[in-house]
Amino acid sequence: MHSNQLSRLFRGRITTALTITALILTALILSVRTLPADDTIDIGSQRQLFVDRALIDKIHKSRLVLHHPVKREIAIKPEHPWETNGVSYMVTFKDGDRFRAWYRVDAAGLSADRHSMTAYAESDNGIHWHKPKLGLIEFDGSKENNLVWNGDIFNLAVFRDDNPRAKPDERYKAIGRKGDLLALLSPDGLRWKPAGDKPIHTDRPFDSHNIAFWDPVAEQYVAYTRGVRQDGSLGEGMTGSFFKGGVRWVRRSTSKDFRTWSKLEPIQTGKHPREEFYTNSTIRYERAPDYLLMFPSRFASTREPQPGWKHGKGVNDIALLTSRDGLHFERTFMEAFIRPGLDQGNWHERSLYMERGILQTSPTELSLYCMQNWRLPTVHIRRYTLRPDGFVSVQAAYDGGELITKPITFSGKRLFLNYSTSAVGSLKVELQDAAGKPLNGFAIDDCPEVYGDRVDAPIRWKSTGDVSSLAGKAIRIRFVLRDADLYALRFGEE
Repeated sequence: MHSNQLSRLFRGRITTALTITALILTALILSVRTLPADDTIDIGSQRQLFVDRALIDKIHKSRLVLHHPVKREIAIKPEHPWETNGVSYMVTFKDGDRFRAWYRVDAAGLSADRHSMTAYAESDNGIHWHKPKLGLIEFDGSKENNLVWNGDIFNLAVFRDDNPRAKPDERYKAIGRKGDLLALLSPDGLRWKPAGDKPIHTDRPFDSHNIAFWDPVAEQYVAYTRGVRQDGSLGEGMTGSFFKGGVRWVRRSTSKDFRTWSKLEPIQTGKHPREEFYTNSTIRYERAPDYLLMFPSRFASTREPQPGWKHGKGVNDIALLTSRDGLHFERTFMEAFIRPGLDQGNWHERSLYMERGILQTSPTELSLYCMQNWRLPTVHIRRYTLRPDGFVSVQAAYDGGELITKPITFSGKRLFLNYSTSAVGSLKVELQDAAGKPLNGFAIDDCPEVYGDRVDAPIRWKSTGDVSSLAGKAIRIRFVLRDADLYALRFGEE
């Protein structure tokens, strides 16, 4: 073979080899670029909590910690004849420049089908509540009271309908039970009428506080009701009994028009033990709308209550469940969110229920409400407080720990954190590419130590706090914590 032929052959083989190598390198580059994108979570500018592990990829020498609300003063207590036998099942929300609340009252001496009514209260601050004399419902010969409903539908769960298509005379809606589940309508939350004679659900039981609301994220009405789960058995060590062939549980239904509803289906909690849930108090968390929070009354129905209790077995506490889709709920913590506590009036069956509503009563305080001492003369609705977003934190001890998120995309210009450190504790933040490589200017050594206690603090690095150049790109966030708690993060504008 001549030298020029050998040269052409050699060049051809090199070209082929280079082509193959280039194709392999291209494939590798594409695989590196596209692999993280498959798992990338778009959080936009929505605040993200650590109530589940959805954002967490790696966590080292840190842990998720459930925080318990602080017990405060009594908000609602029996003061009037129509409240003699109890106050419970409150729903509260901010409406304009005031906080409003609707709650069940029980009066002695009325016939069995009218012993339970609905009363109304309002507040300027969510702490001190006023019961106005509305002049709407007659009780014991007088309308000087705060009653708004005394019909044969019980346990009303009121909500303001923020559906843009809602009619003005139906701006407020409610569901309640009369054996079956029925709906009510009101223009102002005070004057109510049934929404026809047809129940929205007949698949009983509904004998507790069934919750409904307009869900602006899902753009539909949602109801969470009492129910029975037939396919579950209580886990080892769980205390409970079977109820109508299953366990007491929570069911969900949806509707586009508040008239026609989907079939009730039990919420899903994965492989966790089947505990018994009574009330549910489900709510869309306004500060972080990606999350639905549920506070079921967890019923240990075979345990003995305090000595001398005549109404039946059982004790209960309040649990915390979270969901992003409304049907599948995370049990990140099996521990109680609220325990019965030292108040011995809470150590019997159905003694405490979480009421439905989370109010931001100051820039650094959320107020939640819990009915306690049911069936006793001391029954009341008590206020509890929690820092904003303070349900769960990522916590590291003095020796320090880390957390790295899964790949995320965001929109906005700044990173804001809700955190708390000790006087010697600290927090540092690193932004990485999707493969975990620190980004230039955003490495851990570029971040000054952050310390203190802030609800919504902007983070900056040595050269900048502006992260808008990374918006829309897949990144990871690495947190290095020392004697610190991290509650929430969000991206946003200045």
